[in-house]
Amino acid sequence: MEVTEIQQYLPHRYPFLLVDRVIEFEANKRIMCIKNVTINEPVFTGHFPEIPVFPGVLIIEALAQAAGVLAFRSRNRTLDDGYVYYLASADKVKFKRSVIPGDQLKLDVEIVKLRTHWMKAIGRAWVDDHLVCSSLLTFAEQKVL
Repeated sequence: MEVTEIQQYLPHRYPFLLVDRVIEFEANKRIMCIKNVTINEPVFTGHFPEIPVFPGVLIIEALAQAAGVLAFRSRNRTLDDGYVYYLASADKVKFKRSVIPGDQLKLDVEIVKLRTHWMKAIGRAWVDDHLVCSSLLTFAEQKVL
């Protein structure tokens, strides 16, 4: 799935859209997405100019966005249906390694529970074969239209 299709499921836009591509999808189970980290991203002007490191909070946000695509597609919905998924909690967060410009994040999200108005998932971010972040994520669905 390319970025133009991803935008049918996520309300985020540049510079805050953090999912570049979906490479695997299993409805009601899991999704694997790509986030290409480049030096041109606005965050690197301040985090940190001399030693650019992609912020951990944005890795969690990228996992959350991947989970949003998973939830929407698993329920056969798009933004046009008037719903949005909000990140409600991030538990057991662990960062194992820094992410720097030139890295390609693989965002692996697996559903633990999918209920009518919420979802719990395990998110893992990888660079090459190295786990860089893991978290237990909870999302709340809300009708916005």
